[in-house]
Amino acid sequence: MTEVTTTARPTFDAVSVGDELPPHAYPLGRWELVRYAGASGDLNSIHWSDRLARKAGLPDVIAHGMLTMGTAIKIVTQWCGDPGAVLEYTTRFTRPVVVPDDDAGATLDVRATVVSKDEQDRTVTVEMTVSCGDEKVLGRTRAVVRLP
Repeated sequence: MTEVTTTARPTFDAVSVGDELPPHAYPLGRWELVRYAGASGDLNSIHWSDRLARKAGLPDVIAHGMLTMGTAIKIVTQWCGDPGAVLEYTTRFTRPVVVPDDDAGATLDVRATVVSKDEQDRTVTVEMTVSCGDEKVLGRTRAVVRLP
């Protein structure tokens, strides 16, 4: 396995099964939750109120699931250089991302590996591991990407 470290857009012929994308850490702070709530229209109080999140049985405010999912795919779109190249993206939500009200917030750690290539369609499947702290927060996370 080799680690893909180039900033140039990858080509189908240059990518191999087993290639690892550079790992990335994405910070999530409370202000990002507020911005996402406004943009998405998802104003559920578990995403902004400590008191109401705890009343709902959560340890603290949690990130929106779709914000978590959207943040995780950045590792692939940054690697391939074209968000439109992502043909499929699937995941399972396994644990909520708790976002404390402090200067650090939460951090999504994302790792990704090319797990297959389709010669006919000139696509690659990238499998991602997404965690926050010691907990895996997304499971079965895969993207199919068409490369030039």
